[in-house]
Amino acid sequence: MAEVQQLRVQEAVDAMVKNVERENIRKMQGLMFRCSAGCCEDNQASMQQVHQCIERCHAPLAQAQALVTSELEKFQDRLARCTMHCNDKARDAMDAGNKELQVKRQLDSCVAKCVDDHMHLIPTMTKKMKESLSSIGK
Repeated sequence: MAEVQQLRVQEAVDAMVKNVERENIRKMQGLMFRCSAGCCEDNQASMQQVHQCIERCHAPLAQAQALVTSELEKFQDRLARCTMHCNDKARDAMDAGNKELQVKRQLDSCVAKCVDDHMHLIPTMTKKMKESLSSIGK
């Protein structure tokens, strides 16, 4: 993928991740730490009970992080499949005897379209992620 296109996607995804972290994950981290601290306040609890309590406190955050990772991986896979399709088309065009410059232009255009299409998916992916995150731990 052309560096400029790759940078466009990377910056958009980074901005989305920062936003989700700031607005959703950070709150969950605060809850997890406060909950875990509460587990340690119980002087009657055994070491195992405290450990289990802390694990329960951590579960929603772990679930949230897994959800974000999974969504990002799916997005990345879709984008990779799209660009692989562009590469296949370019290879086919070269095999058919098309000029290298023409094939490169077609490849660049195809990759740019993949990036544009996937950039449009980011807001929907963000919304879906935030909805799923807000339902975790409730």
